[in-house]
Amino acid sequence: MTNNTYDAIVVGSGISGGWAAKELTEKGLKVLLLERGRNIEHIKDYTEQNKPIWEYSHRHYRPTRQMIKDYPVLKRDYPLNERNLSYWASDKENPYTETKRFDWFRGYQVGGRSLMWGRQTYRWSDLDFEANMKDGIAVDWPIRYKDIEKWYCYVEKFIGVSGSVENLPHLPDSEFLPPMDLNIVEKTVAAQIRKHYDDKRRLIIGRVAHVTKPIPGRIPCQYRNMCWNGCQFGSYFSTQSSTLPAAVKTGNLTLRPFSIVKEVNYDKDTKKATGVTVIDAETNEVIEFKSKIVFLCASTLNSAWILMNSAQDVWKDGLGSSSGELGHNIMDHHFKLGAWGEFEGFEDSYYYGFRPNGFYIPRYRNLNKEGKRDYIRGFGYQGGASRTGWESQVAEMNIGKDLKDVLGTVGGWTIGATAFGEILPYHENKISLDPIKKDKWGLPVLNMDVELKENEKKMKIDMKNDMKEMLEKAGAKNVVTYESEYAPGMGIHEMGSARMGLDPKTSVLNKNNQVWDCLNVFVTDGSCMTSASCVNPSLTYMAFTARAADFAASELKKGNL
Repeated sequence: MTNNTYDAIVVGSGISGGWAAKELTEKGLKVLLLERGRNIEHIKDYTEQNKPIWEYSHRHYRPTRQMIKDYPVLKRDYPLNERNLSYWASDKENPYTETKRFDWFRGYQVGGRSLMWGRQTYRWSDLDFEANMKDGIAVDWPIRYKDIEKWYCYVEKFIGVSGSVENLPHLPDSEFLPPMDLNIVEKTVAAQIRKHYDDKRRLIIGRVAHVTKPIPGRIPCQYRNMCWNGCQFGSYFSTQSSTLPAAVKTGNLTLRPFSIVKEVNYDKDTKKATGVTVIDAETNEVIEFKSKIVFLCASTLNSAWILMNSAQDVWKDGLGSSSGELGHNIMDHHFKLGAWGEFEGFEDSYYYGFRPNGFYIPRYRNLNKEGKRDYIRGFGYQGGASRTGWESQVAEMNIGKDLKDVLGTVGGWTIGATAFGEILPYHENKISLDPIKKDKWGLPVLNMDVELKENEKKMKIDMKNDMKEMLEKAGAKNVVTYESEYAPGMGIHEMGSARMGLDPKTSVLNKNNQVWDCLNVFVTDGSCMTSASCVNPSLTYMAFTARAADFAASELKKGNL
């Protein structure tokens, strides 16, 4: 007979869920890890991991009209491509509605988006954790940097983060593996920026979750930049390469793919969750699983959906909604604008391989009175320099000998960067259950109602012009700014649907990531974020998850959960 009772249930197997499974199993708990999509086994199921771009019919870019028709949301940006389309969730099977445009790019399989993430890995500082309080925005974070610092260290040592020590108070250094190298033009630009701005701005190598020296079970990055196909070397951190093997090793894990969690089951008498109800995605069978604690790690929007669809007989708007904040305060990072230019000289210089990383320019705006602007918070840049290569080599007359001669000539250098800016936590930026539309399993879909506001629009001006100024000061030529279409969600950094706080009247979760209304339910993915910072958030999700799992296991042993 199938065992349906566990110590803990973890919903979602991505970056947060993988960490929850690892930590809870290593602490001796019997854990059921539920994933709504298919299983993908490390190495074996990376079917195109060694397939070069030229073997794709359309060089991995936008392929057929049918694919564009089948993916009306995915086609809005880069995720629609031939390379790893199977890693992205089907728009047809998983629809949603939009009061305002929101580009929701999801990964429904074991590993979730840990297989496709950008791997940029940065700590927050007290500049971020204190920002809401100092600005009088939303609610204050219930923790500070000192509360999460040791968990950053703990996570980084396991996932492997390469980067350079910079001693910047607003961007704390990590437990670093050796950094990847900036190329010759990036080093030149970095030196000029540092000199011109009196070290108040820096261009550094990106901090990235790629191992640059061996760690158990993982081989240093091979500089192939084929990460999206799955990495047989385990060079970049993913659930498959790292946390899942650790959880499996304990003998305490049960992994169940094709399991759509419909709701968290709530007992009115004990005021505790008793487990979850699952719909088998293949058979439509409805199954109830029981546990002492539940970790929701299904992603910011899906974890909120589960809460909103739970205990509606007690709370009209779902489990955790008593504050009126569940589903509100949705954030992302706005980007797709910056500047680029040409760099003369260095024709005799090149670079090694295809580095799966770029440079980073940390935030410098609104750090002190000197840098004050007419908006609050700030932005950072991600970019790179490279030889132009093939773009200038497709002239229609370049055939035969001429074509061979042109393709044998390496082009000049170009350099550019895009800015990633913070979005504030506005209560009116929200998601809700659509009262009419259902998905293929008969479940209500989400409605999106999120937009940028004046603070972000003012920030955009500096995001473009500052990059242009820095490149020109560093010696770049023909520098131009650019701005492409952006809609919330495009950054794939959704945050904030079940924020942490100090007061159950104004937040969904307490300082330990517990739902105020049901303390044996923990939410540790992007849902918990009270503000957004301007750096990539995944490292912070992992640190919160490890911290919450440690607390949950301890409280279970004490009999408090």
